[in-house]
Amino acid sequence: MHSSPQFTPLMFDVIIAGCGPTGAMLAAELRLHDVRVLVLEKETEPVSFVRIVGLHIRSIELMAMRGLLDRILEHGRKRPAGGFFAAIAKPAPEGLDSAHAYLLGIPQPVIVHLLEEHAIELGAQVRRGCAVADFEQDDEGVTIELADGEQLRSRYLVGCDGGRSTVRKLLGVGFPGEPSRTETLMGEMEAGVAQEEIAAKVAEIHETNKVFSLRPFGEGVYRVVVPVAGVSDRAEPPTLEDFKQQLRAVAGTDFGVHSPRWLSRFGDATRLAERYRVGRVLLAGDAAHIHPPTGGQGLNLGVQDAFNLGWKLAAQIRGWAPETLLDTYQAERHPVAEDVLDNTRAQMELHSTEPGPQAVRRLLTELMDFDEVNRYLIEKITAIDVRYDFGEGPDLLGRRLRDIDVEQGHLYGLLHRGRGLLLDRTERLTVGGWSDRVDYLADPTAVLDVPCILLRPDGHVAWLGDDQQDLDDHLSRWFGKPAN
Repeated sequence: MHSSPQFTPLMFDVIIAGCGPTGAMLAAELRLHDVRVLVLEKETEPVSFVRIVGLHIRSIELMAMRGLLDRILEHGRKRPAGGFFAAIAKPAPEGLDSAHAYLLGIPQPVIVHLLEEHAIELGAQVRRGCAVADFEQDDEGVTIELADGEQLRSRYLVGCDGGRSTVRKLLGVGFPGEPSRTETLMGEMEAGVAQEEIAAKVAEIHETNKVFSLRPFGEGVYRVVVPVAGVSDRAEPPTLEDFKQQLRAVAGTDFGVHSPRWLSRFGDATRLAERYRVGRVLLAGDAAHIHPPTGGQGLNLGVQDAFNLGWKLAAQIRGWAPETLLDTYQAERHPVAEDVLDNTRAQMELHSTEPGPQAVRRLLTELMDFDEVNRYLIEKITAIDVRYDFGEGPDLLGRRLRDIDVEQGHLYGLLHRGRGLLLDRTERLTVGGWSDRVDYLADPTAVLDVPCILLRPDGHVAWLGDDQQDLDDHLSRWFGKPAN
């Protein structure tokens, strides 16, 4: 496929395939830097079923960094940040390193709508009912052909189009890993049995089957999770009868379930794209990695991909990116996804009803009574333990910085524009010729153990110290050549 002459002008800087949480977040991040963005979504209407998802601590922090958190909190419910790892019921450790140490339960359609609305408010275009059918890239950009034959031209294409990503398949990027071996039905529905009776039966089954649950939401509605024998076509949605059948098989009763709100099935397929970038085409979210939902990390991992990629791709398009900046997207995010895949594999083993995994589960349950073990696992699941490899340096280098108090209020309130930030307690340093990309705050009262700190737009610490020349070197590394 070749671009037609009438499409030689670059109509967009970035076209994003898929308007889920990852695609919408990426579109918004790019628009903060005045990048021309088009989001293509193959579905004509947003999903209607109300599935509750959880925003973990790091994702909540990202929302705070962009001024979105208050809007999102209106629609969510705060829950304790504990009991995530393999659903082992341990409370969150005291003093987690975050001003937002909770889980936020929120309906998935709501978070998608809020992020899409945010992107559109910033100037992104969203076209529904548009699926990528083919594309071809050259030295100048990417020519994208839609399912209806229309052609579009863009400087970059990003596939945020899910686990069955068309963009990834057309790109020819390998997606190695393991296929589904088990399947689980999940949905929300009403039950015709008293809550006490359900609770007693669930507790009994939980002795040997940790996956099975009926969790009350109030007003007679339950979140039902029930394992299935065998694997079926995930493209086919389950029916209420499927749920009844499996409930009877596992619990000996179907609890009189009726009036479903939504029904779905998920497998334990675990796969990771070999590359996140080929030339002018990139992958993010489920297009780059899939794994079982245990621990509730999937949506969070995708949104965090977008947050990492957005400012780097914008820098490339605006012309100030250092030569290797865009390559750091894969270098930083691929290992994070590998770690998530490994911890979900481990959690799935601990859900097994076999004697060996059950023995390991009992042992780990004991070990989690040690604060260090519990804290380590919570920080892993909530992604506040992520440290990118920026080379030798203090432990804080490469980590995210919590939302500390500063003279102007809260640190994250200074990051709404998606720019870098130099926080200078010495009041002696300057961002000089980088002031078009990096904000400066002189604040000797900032709650920091170091004299000065340079934050990237994603809130990760790029440098700390008090030497201007050393700072300039790091400004060049992350933000390119000074403007003057």
